[in-house]
Amino acid sequence: QTYRAAYILLNTDEGDYSRKVTNERICEVLRIGMRTIDRVKKRFVEEGFEATLERRPSQRVYERKVDGDVEAQLVALCCSVPPEGYARWSLRLLADKMVELEYIDKISHVTVGKVLKKMNLSPGK
Repeated sequence: QTYRAAYILLNTDEGDYSRKVTNERICEVLRIGMRTIDRVKKRFVEEGFEATLERRPSQRVYERKVDGDVEAQLVALCCSVPPEGYARWSLRLLADKMVELEYIDKISHVTVGKVLKKMNLSPGK
């Protein structure tokens, strides 16, 4: 994003030594929309050059869905015998079973994998 902002500022400059590149051409080269160019220009005018090139820290706050209790239940489930018809647990199977047993309202197989990786476990072992 730093490169993109620098490229936009450099090519939208209207000084004596600029190449006078159109916004449409910048959109083609960077594969971005006109709104992105407008946002970069606005940030440059309002906050300055350094702020435009630096990435803002995220303002979003995420609530943890998986706490210690859910992790413990997942580990216990992972160490248990898999359902009939399955040789071992899969991440998706674990996620579905966690919801079915109402340990959590919803959980993705990716989150299950992250928790197991953090615990140095893998399903089926």
